[in-house]
Amino acid sequence: MNNYIEDFKKELLRQSEAIQLAHDKVNNNVIKALDILINCHGKVVVTGMGKAGLIGRKISATLASTGTTSIFLHPAEGIHGDLGMLQKDDVVIAISNSGNTEEVISIIPYIKFNNIPLIALTGNMNSRLAKHSDISLDCSVPKDFEQLGLIPTSSTTVELAMGDALAVALLKKRNFALEDYAKFHPGGSIGKKLLLKVNDLMHANDEIPFTSSESAMDLAIMEMTSKKLGCTLITENKKLIGIVTDGDLRRFLHQGNYDIKNYPVVKAMTKSPKFIFEDKLAVEALNIMEQYNITVLPVLDSDKTPVGVLHLHDLIKAGVV
Repeated sequence: MNNYIEDFKKELLRQSEAIQLAHDKVNNNVIKALDILINCHGKVVVTGMGKAGLIGRKISATLASTGTTSIFLHPAEGIHGDLGMLQKDDVVIAISNSGNTEEVISIIPYIKFNNIPLIALTGNMNSRLAKHSDISLDCSVPKDFEQLGLIPTSSTTVELAMGDALAVALLKKRNFALEDYAKFHPGGSIGKKLLLKVNDLMHANDEIPFTSSESAMDLAIMEMTSKKLGCTLITENKKLIGIVTDGDLRRFLHQGNYDIKNYPVVKAMTKSPKFIFEDKLAVEALNIMEQYNITVLPVLDSDKTPVGVLHLHDLIKAGVV
């Protein structure tokens, strides 16, 4: 059993080392490839055969979900009619570890005839694919990194990592933001995290617990109890100046402060509490709660006036967590 675990761990280390080797071989070809991709006025067409094709599908999907229009072209289907998918404004990313995969090589003449830029991800920089590409990115791994010297493992890991790195670099070059990512993921848990906004989930109007800065702690406790959100917002001239939470109340009582009718709320409150604006994504509120280990957030409008309260339970119920 221990041998199995050791083999498992060795393979993980081997593949991580393969990525490190690829990292060390990065050169200006990456910049040239990114320039081609960023200036693409059509779509990025990714192609590859067998295991490389499966990696290509993932790379294409990642590109498409991060602001780069992309499709996958099966090279064998391409030579039987699907080359019509390619247009002159497109860019092709071809993936082949050997660089001599016949199905991939067979579509190069059509790509070249139409002056379509070709980027190669290959483990053989002396291959036909590399020689006929505009830019080649070195994805080579030592032969003994793959079982029997044949089974695609480390090579496909490097190809996938290289494609993801291109996608992330493009994402940053385009200033692709969280809101942009949300547009491409409207369904499921990702959609909930990225489309739901704070004002969709917050407690507003009569549900908001408010206590004036001039009040004593007894009124704050009554407000917390009646609104059942575990807090009350402390306001002065309609602006947020603090918050009293269940935690603040426990600390107040632990210090032996039992004269709640005469104890000013401003002495027990947390000053300048964390808050979020109502038009922000709910997932941003979750990030703030996790970062500062809190369960409630005051919600402000553009004038920094309190308009709601968001509780962690609201995020859980909505499926954001």
